[in-house]
Amino acid sequence: MDNVQKIKQRFGIIGNYIGLNRAIDIAVQVAPTDLSVLISGDSGTGKEVFPQIIHQYSARKHGQYIAVNCGAIPEGTIDSELFGHEKGSFTGATDSRKGYFEVANGGTIFLDEVAELPLATQVRLLRVLESGEFIKVGSSKVLKTNVRVIAATNVDILIPIQEGKFREDLFYRLNTVPIIIPRLRQRGQDIHLLFRKFAVDFADKYRMPAISLDEEAQQVLLSYSWPGNIRQLKNITEQISVIEQTRLIGADTLRNYLPDYQVVKLPAVIQKDESRSFSSEREILYKILFDMKNDMNDLKKLVFELMEKDHGDIEMSDSKEQLIQKLYKSVETPTKETPSHIEVTSPEDNTIQDTEEIVEESLSLVDKEIELIKKALEKHHGKRKHAAKELGISERTLYRKIKEYNID
Repeated sequence: MDNVQKIKQRFGIIGNYIGLNRAIDIAVQVAPTDLSVLISGDSGTGKEVFPQIIHQYSARKHGQYIAVNCGAIPEGTIDSELFGHEKGSFTGATDSRKGYFEVANGGTIFLDEVAELPLATQVRLLRVLESGEFIKVGSSKVLKTNVRVIAATNVDILIPIQEGKFREDLFYRLNTVPIIIPRLRQRGQDIHLLFRKFAVDFADKYRMPAISLDEEAQQVLLSYSWPGNIRQLKNITEQISVIEQTRLIGADTLRNYLPDYQVVKLPAVIQKDESRSFSSEREILYKILFDMKNDMNDLKKLVFELMEKDHGDIEMSDSKEQLIQKLYKSVETPTKETPSHIEVTSPEDNTIQDTEEIVEESLSLVDKEIELIKKALEKHHGKRKHAAKELGISERTLYRKIKEYNID
């Protein structure tokens, strides 16, 4: 741990978050080897410091260290930049040129935003990693190089692999040793430590007293999501240092410098597709009909059980009138097993009535169809074409049904 603290002081790293310490420890352990390293982390987390740590603690520290931003070099010139070119190999190539892999022989190359490399360049890079060989643009001569490659990416590189934009074999070759840099919002109190460090730096730069935060502002600082990570924190600290007259910053003042502070803390609102609402009503109607069918089956089952248990005198040869009379007689003197909610009328009525609450709403499919057509027409302000599309039928069919049901 003492070694980690020395590295922090040497390279200006602020913070005590366990994930940060782990990343530094891995960088120091892998430095003496020649293994390829892939550094992953969001933009603005400080990934560019770790290749320098690896280079300075390796046997290559006296060799060249070259940092290349792969996303900033045009696709047409990236091969020339990395591997060099011969005179006349393309328009504008007036002289031969050495590429970074030739210049950094015996040293280290840091490829930032490696996921932005074109597929053709990825093939060339894979060959360098596997055999140390490369060919200049416009040449047929194979050259050798002894370079340590460290790459970094701010995206989940598995996504470009699935999309066919990044070679899977190159990923595994680069990812021999992975180092993951934590997001700023994961680092807790490190956020305030970084703020204080930046505040002092800008106070010295602009020759003014350093700003500080009251307790409420510190809570706002720690609760913000920091999508831009350390780079965003540094920029905001500089803005406040220059713009604000008072040196003690409150929560309301700090919030003014945090983009979309309220939006970040609110849950996302999911808007349902309007086309699903009409479908849901239809599904509810189907469910009601199925429930009614199940209720009828349950009622039939209950009547048969009642006949078997409590009406042993009922014969299959009994007429309808005899069956009703026997059932009515048994219900007149109910037993413990007899359900109390079934009520039978007098024998003269020749009907069995259920005291269960009657649903007033019409369950006729025709009525429901008329109701749904009216809703669709009302929703689309009488436009039959849109209403028919909503109902899932043709406009001609809708016209026929309107005429059939005499719908206004």
